[in-house]
Amino acid sequence: MSKILVTGAGGFIGSHLTELLVREGLDVRAFVHYNSLGSWGWIDSFPEEEKKNIEVFSGDIRDPNGVRDALRGCDAVFHLAALIAIPFSYHSPDTYVDTNIKGTLNVLQAARDLGTSRVLVTSTSEVYGTAQYVPIDEKHPYQGQSPYSATKIGADRLAESFYRSFDLPVTIVRPFNTYGPRQSARAVIPTIITQLLAGRQEIRLGALSPTRDFNFVRDTANGFYQIFRSEKTIGQEINIATQKEISIGDLAKELIRQINPEAQIVCEEQRLRPEKSEVNRLLGCNEKIMRLTDWKPQVSFEQGLAETIEFLRNNLDRYRTDIYNL
Repeated sequence: MSKILVTGAGGFIGSHLTELLVREGLDVRAFVHYNSLGSWGWIDSFPEEEKKNIEVFSGDIRDPNGVRDALRGCDAVFHLAALIAIPFSYHSPDTYVDTNIKGTLNVLQAARDLGTSRVLVTSTSEVYGTAQYVPIDEKHPYQGQSPYSATKIGADRLAESFYRSFDLPVTIVRPFNTYGPRQSARAVIPTIITQLLAGRQEIRLGALSPTRDFNFVRDTANGFYQIFRSEKTIGQEINIATQKEISIGDLAKELIRQINPEAQIVCEEQRLRPEKSEVNRLLGCNEKIMRLTDWKPQVSFEQGLAETIEFLRNNLDRYRTDIYNL
Protein backbone atom coordinates (compact mmCIF):
# COMPACT_ATOMS: atom_id res chain seq x y z
CA MET A 1 0.00 0.00 0.00
CA SER A 2 1.30 3.48 -0.86
CA LYS A 3 0.10 5.29 2.26
CA ILE A 4 -2.10 4.68 5.30
CA LEU A 5 -4.03 7.37 7.19
CA VAL A 6 -4.49 7.07 10.96
CA THR A 7 -7.02 9.48 12.44
CA GLY A 8 -6.63 10.21 16.13
CA ALA A 9 -2.94 9.38 15.71
CA GLY A 10 -1.86 11.67 18.55
CA GLY A 11 -4.08 9.92 21.07
CA PHE A 12 -3.61 6.92 23.33
CA ILE A 13 -4.35 3.93 21.08
CA GLY A 14 -3.70 5.91 17.89
CA SER A 15 -0.12 6.75 18.85
CA HIS A 16 0.70 3.11 19.63
CA LEU A 17 -0.91 1.99 16.36
CA THR A 18 1.04 4.63 14.43
CA GLU A 19 4.28 3.37 15.98
CA LEU A 20 3.43 -0.21 15.08
CA LEU A 21 2.60 0.60 11.47
CA VAL A 22 5.81 2.59 11.02
CA ARG A 23 7.86 -0.24 12.53
CA GLU A 24 6.18 -2.65 10.11
CA GLY A 25 7.55 -0.53 7.27
CA LEU A 26 4.29 1.12 6.23
CA ASP A 27 4.03 4.72 4.99
CA VAL A 28 1.86 6.52 7.55
CA ARG A 29 0.05 9.85 7.46
CA ALA A 30 -0.97 10.81 11.00
CA PHE A 31 -4.13 12.90 11.34
CA VAL A 32 -3.84 14.88 14.60
CA HIS A 33 -6.24 17.40 16.12
CA TYR A 34 -5.31 20.95 15.13
CA ASN A 35 -4.45 23.24 18.03
CA SER A 36 -2.80 26.64 18.35
CA LEU A 37 0.22 25.18 20.19
CA GLY A 38 1.13 22.98 17.24
CA SER A 39 1.07 19.90 19.45
CA TRP A 40 0.95 16.48 17.81
CA GLY A 41 -0.20 14.77 20.99
CA TRP A 42 1.82 11.69 21.96
CA ILE A 43 3.64 11.76 18.62
CA ASP A 44 5.66 14.62 20.11
CA SER A 45 7.20 12.08 22.49
CA PHE A 46 8.42 9.76 19.71
CA PRO A 47 12.16 9.53 18.98
CA GLU A 48 13.24 11.96 16.27
CA GLU A 49 14.19 9.13 13.91
CA GLU A 50 10.68 7.71 14.24
CA LYS A 51 9.00 11.08 13.69
CA LYS A 52 10.91 11.52 10.43
CA ASN A 53 9.01 8.53 9.02
CA ILE A 54 5.57 10.00 9.77
CA GLU A 55 3.72 12.58 7.69
CA VAL A 56 1.64 14.65 10.12
CA PHE A 57 -1.63 16.27 9.01
CA SER A 58 -3.27 18.70 11.47
CA GLY A 59 -7.01 19.04 11.13
CA ASP A 60 -10.41 18.46 12.69
CA ILE A 61 -12.33 15.25 12.10
CA ARG A 62 -15.56 17.30 12.07
CA ASP A 63 -14.40 19.15 8.94
CA PRO A 64 -15.24 17.16 5.79
CA ASN A 65 -12.86 19.17 3.60
CA GLY A 66 -9.88 18.53 5.87
CA VAL A 67 -10.74 14.84 6.18
CA ARG A 68 -10.92 14.51 2.40
CA ASP A 69 -7.56 16.27 1.96
CA ALA A 70 -5.99 14.00 4.59
CA LEU A 71 -7.31 10.82 2.95
CA ARG A 72 -6.37 11.79 -0.60
CA GLY A 73 -3.54 9.55 -1.82
CA CYS A 74 -4.06 6.96 0.93
CA ASP A 75 -5.01 3.36 0.24
CA ALA A 76 -6.36 2.66 3.72
CA VAL A 77 -7.60 4.48 6.79
CA PHE A 78 -7.63 3.49 10.44
CA HIS A 79 -10.26 5.79 11.93
CA LEU A 80 -9.64 6.25 15.67
CA ALA A 81 -10.44 9.95 16.16
CA ALA A 82 -13.26 10.28 18.70
CA LEU A 83 -14.43 11.80 21.93
CA ILE A 84 -14.33 8.95 24.44
CA ALA A 85 -14.92 10.20 28.00
CA ILE A 86 -18.25 8.90 29.25
CA PRO A 87 -18.83 11.43 32.07
CA PHE A 88 -18.20 14.37 29.72
CA SER A 89 -20.76 12.94 27.30
CA TYR A 90 -23.45 13.55 29.95
CA HIS A 91 -22.38 17.19 29.92
CA SER A 92 -21.87 17.82 26.19
CA PRO A 93 -23.70 15.24 24.06
CA ASP A 94 -23.88 17.54 21.03
CA THR A 95 -20.09 17.52 20.77
CA TYR A 96 -20.09 13.72 20.76
CA VAL A 97 -22.61 13.63 17.91
CA ASP A 98 -20.51 16.07 15.90
CA THR A 99 -17.24 14.24 16.52
CA ASN A 100 -18.19 10.57 16.70
CA ILE A 101 -21.06 10.38 14.23
CA LYS A 102 -20.42 13.22 11.81
CA GLY A 103 -16.66 12.68 12.00
CA THR A 104 -17.12 9.04 11.03
CA LEU A 105 -19.49 10.05 8.24
CA ASN A 106 -16.79 12.41 6.91
CA VAL A 107 -14.31 9.53 6.78
CA LEU A 108 -16.79 7.18 5.11
CA GLN A 109 -17.87 9.74 2.50
CA ALA A 110 -14.30 10.64 1.64
CA ALA A 111 -13.25 6.99 1.45
CA ARG A 112 -16.16 6.19 -0.84
CA ASP A 113 -15.45 9.13 -3.16
CA LEU A 114 -11.69 8.46 -3.26
CA GLY A 115 -11.95 4.69 -3.71
CA THR A 116 -10.07 3.81 -0.52
CA SER A 117 -9.15 0.11 -0.40
CA ARG A 118 -9.63 -0.53 3.34
CA VAL A 119 -11.55 1.38 6.02
CA LEU A 120 -11.24 0.35 9.66
CA VAL A 121 -13.67 2.13 11.97
CA THR A 122 -13.05 2.02 15.71
CA SER A 123 -15.97 0.96 17.89
CA THR A 124 -16.02 0.26 21.63
CA SER A 125 -17.28 -2.47 23.95
CA GLU A 126 -19.50 0.23 25.50
CA VAL A 127 -21.92 -0.23 22.57
CA TYR A 128 -23.01 -3.52 24.18
CA GLY A 129 -23.90 -1.98 27.54
CA THR A 130 -24.22 -4.33 30.50
CA ALA A 131 -23.74 -7.91 29.34
CA GLN A 132 -26.96 -9.82 28.68
CA TYR A 133 -24.82 -12.95 28.31
CA VAL A 134 -21.10 -13.72 28.47
CA PRO A 135 -18.74 -13.87 26.81
CA ILE A 136 -20.10 -11.02 24.70
CA ASP A 137 -19.81 -11.90 21.03
CA GLU A 138 -20.43 -9.65 18.04
CA LYS A 139 -24.11 -10.69 17.90
CA HIS A 140 -24.85 -9.25 21.35
CA PRO A 141 -27.59 -6.55 21.32
CA TYR A 142 -26.55 -2.88 21.44
CA GLN A 143 -27.53 -0.70 24.39
CA GLY A 144 -26.94 3.06 24.40
CA GLN A 145 -26.36 3.48 28.13
CA SER A 146 -24.56 6.82 27.75
CA PRO A 147 -24.53 9.54 25.09
CA TYR A 148 -20.99 8.39 24.28
CA SER A 149 -22.03 4.79 23.62
CA ALA A 150 -25.08 5.96 21.67
CA THR A 151 -22.90 7.98 19.31
CA LYS A 152 -20.55 5.05 18.82
CA ILE A 153 -23.53 2.81 18.01
CA GLY A 154 -24.60 5.42 15.47
CA ALA A 155 -21.12 5.56 13.94
CA ASP A 156 -20.94 1.77 13.72
CA ARG A 157 -24.28 1.53 11.97
CA LEU A 158 -23.28 4.26 9.51
CA ALA A 159 -20.15 2.26 8.73
CA GLU A 160 -22.24 -0.87 8.20
CA SER A 161 -24.58 1.03 5.90
CA PHE A 162 -21.69 2.17 3.69
CA TYR A 163 -20.52 -1.43 3.38
CA ARG A 164 -24.01 -2.68 2.50
CA SER A 165 -25.14 0.27 0.37
CA PHE A 166 -21.95 1.20 -1.48
CA ASP A 167 -19.72 -1.87 -1.07
CA LEU A 168 -17.18 0.23 0.79
CA PRO A 169 -14.58 -2.20 2.26
CA VAL A 170 -15.34 -1.40 5.90
CA THR A 171 -14.36 -3.32 9.03
CA ILE A 172 -15.67 -2.33 12.46
CA VAL A 173 -12.98 -2.92 15.09
CA ARG A 174 -14.33 -3.17 18.64
CA PRO A 175 -11.71 -3.10 21.42
CA PHE A 176 -12.71 -3.88 24.97
CA ASN A 177 -11.17 -1.71 27.70
CA THR A 178 -7.65 -0.76 26.65
CA TYR A 179 -5.02 0.36 29.16
CA GLY A 180 -1.31 1.09 29.18
CA PRO A 181 1.28 3.87 28.78
CA ARG A 182 -0.05 7.25 27.53
CA GLN A 183 -3.64 6.70 28.67
CA SER A 184 -5.38 9.75 30.14
CA ALA A 185 -6.49 9.92 33.76
CA ARG A 186 -10.11 9.77 32.59
CA ALA A 187 -9.70 5.97 32.52
CA VAL A 188 -9.83 3.92 35.70
CA ILE A 189 -6.37 2.30 35.71
CA PRO A 190 -4.38 5.56 35.40
CA THR A 191 -6.85 7.19 37.81
CA ILE A 192 -5.96 4.65 40.49
CA ILE A 193 -2.22 4.52 39.75
CA THR A 194 -1.65 8.29 39.61
CA GLN A 195 -3.47 8.86 42.91
CA LEU A 196 -1.32 6.16 44.52
CA LEU A 197 1.93 7.49 43.05
CA ALA A 198 1.06 10.99 44.24
CA GLY A 199 0.95 9.64 47.79
CA ARG A 200 -2.76 10.00 48.36
CA GLN A 201 -4.03 7.84 51.20
CA GLU A 202 -7.64 7.96 49.99
CA ILE A 203 -8.11 6.63 46.47
CA ARG A 204 -11.29 8.16 45.11
CA LEU A 205 -13.30 5.98 42.73
CA GLY A 206 -16.83 5.42 41.50
CA ALA A 207 -18.59 2.04 41.48
CA LEU A 208 -16.39 -0.89 42.53
CA SER A 209 -18.52 -3.88 41.49
CA PRO A 210 -18.51 -3.48 37.65
CA THR A 211 -16.18 -5.83 35.78
CA ARG A 212 -14.08 -5.06 32.73
CA ASP A 213 -12.09 -7.01 30.13
CA PHE A 214 -8.74 -5.18 29.91
CA ASN A 215 -6.52 -5.22 26.80
CA PHE A 216 -2.95 -3.96 27.01
CA VAL A 217 -2.52 -1.19 24.43
CA ARG A 218 0.11 -2.96 22.31
CA ASP A 219 -2.22 -5.95 22.04
CA THR A 220 -5.03 -3.63 20.96
CA ALA A 221 -2.81 -1.97 18.34
CA ASN A 222 -1.72 -5.36 17.07
CA GLY A 223 -5.38 -6.38 16.87
CA PHE A 224 -6.02 -3.48 14.48
CA TYR A 225 -2.99 -4.47 12.42
CA GLN A 226 -3.89 -8.17 12.19
CA ILE A 227 -7.49 -7.30 11.26
CA PHE A 228 -6.12 -5.01 8.54
CA ARG A 229 -3.87 -7.77 7.17
CA SER A 230 -6.75 -10.22 6.69
CA GLU A 231 -9.08 -9.91 3.71
CA LYS A 232 -11.56 -12.12 5.58
CA THR A 233 -12.35 -9.26 7.98
CA ILE A 234 -13.91 -6.94 5.38
CA GLY A 235 -17.58 -6.33 6.16
CA GLN A 236 -17.18 -7.74 9.67
CA GLU A 237 -17.51 -6.41 13.22
CA ILE A 238 -14.71 -7.82 15.36
CA ASN A 239 -14.06 -7.73 19.10
CA ILE A 240 -10.57 -7.32 20.52
CA ALA A 241 -10.87 -8.96 23.95
CA THR A 242 -8.86 -11.09 26.37
CA GLN A 243 -11.96 -13.06 27.45
CA LYS A 244 -10.99 -12.41 31.09
CA GLU A 245 -12.58 -10.00 33.56
CA ILE A 246 -11.76 -8.28 36.83
CA SER A 247 -13.89 -6.01 39.02
CA ILE A 248 -12.85 -2.40 39.56
CA GLY A 249 -12.69 -3.09 43.30
CA ASP A 250 -10.33 -6.06 42.90
CA LEU A 251 -8.23 -4.10 40.42
CA ALA A 252 -7.89 -1.22 42.88
CA LYS A 253 -6.93 -3.58 45.71
CA GLU A 254 -4.20 -5.16 43.56
CA LEU A 255 -2.75 -1.77 42.60
CA ILE A 256 -2.88 -0.61 46.22
CA ARG A 257 -1.02 -3.78 47.23
CA GLN A 258 1.69 -3.10 44.66
CA ILE A 259 2.17 0.64 45.24
CA ASN A 260 0.93 1.72 48.68
CA PRO A 261 -0.67 -0.91 50.95
CA GLU A 262 -1.71 1.79 53.44
CA ALA A 263 -4.11 3.49 51.01
CA GLN A 264 -7.87 3.13 51.33
CA ILE A 265 -10.62 3.20 48.71
CA VAL A 266 -13.25 5.92 49.00
CA CYS A 267 -16.38 5.83 46.84
CA GLU A 268 -17.05 9.37 45.63
CA GLU A 269 -20.58 10.17 44.53
CA GLN A 270 -19.62 12.50 41.67
CA ARG A 271 -17.70 9.61 40.05
CA LEU A 272 -20.76 7.32 39.96
CA ARG A 273 -22.61 6.96 36.68
CA PRO A 274 -26.39 7.32 36.78
CA GLU A 275 -27.85 3.97 37.85
CA LYS A 276 -29.31 2.98 34.48
CA SER A 277 -26.16 4.19 32.70
CA GLU A 278 -23.63 2.04 34.57
CA VAL A 279 -22.27 -0.87 32.56
CA ASN A 280 -22.04 -3.57 35.20
CA ARG A 281 -20.27 -6.30 33.28
CA LEU A 282 -18.05 -6.46 30.20
CA LEU A 283 -16.45 -9.77 29.26
CA GLY A 284 -15.68 -10.11 25.57
CA CYS A 285 -15.55 -13.11 23.27
CA ASN A 286 -12.39 -13.24 21.14
CA GLU A 287 -13.27 -16.32 19.08
CA LYS A 288 -13.89 -14.32 15.90
CA ILE A 289 -10.65 -12.34 15.84
CA MET A 290 -8.64 -15.48 16.60
CA ARG A 291 -10.44 -17.37 13.83
CA LEU A 292 -10.09 -14.70 11.13
CA THR A 293 -6.61 -13.37 11.97
CA ASP A 294 -3.28 -14.32 13.55
CA TRP A 295 -3.98 -12.20 16.65
CA LYS A 296 -3.76 -13.37 20.21
CA PRO A 297 -2.92 -11.46 23.42
CA GLN A 298 0.83 -11.21 23.99
CA VAL A 299 1.08 -9.20 27.23
CA SER A 300 -0.14 -10.61 30.54
CA PHE A 301 -2.21 -8.40 32.82
CA GLU A 302 0.60 -8.46 35.40
CA GLN A 303 3.20 -7.33 32.86
CA GLY A 304 0.86 -4.70 31.42
CA LEU A 305 0.16 -3.21 34.86
CA ALA A 306 3.89 -3.14 35.65
CA GLU A 307 4.66 -1.26 32.42
CA THR A 308 1.80 1.15 33.05
CA ILE A 309 2.92 1.88 36.61
CA GLU A 310 6.48 2.52 35.43
CA PHE A 311 5.32 4.87 32.67
CA LEU A 312 3.08 6.84 35.02
CA ARG A 313 5.82 7.01 37.64
CA ASN A 314 8.10 8.64 35.05
CA ASN A 315 5.40 10.97 33.71
CA LEU A 316 3.43 11.87 36.81
CA ASP A 317 3.90 15.60 36.17
CA ARG A 318 1.61 15.25 33.12
CA TYR A 319 -1.34 14.17 35.30
CA ARG A 320 -3.66 16.07 37.66
CA THR A 321 -4.30 13.90 40.69
CA ASP A 322 -6.11 16.57 42.72
CA ILE A 323 -9.24 16.73 40.53
CA TYR A 324 -11.83 14.42 39.01
CA ASN A 325 -10.79 14.15 35.35
CA LEU A 326 -13.93 14.11 33.21
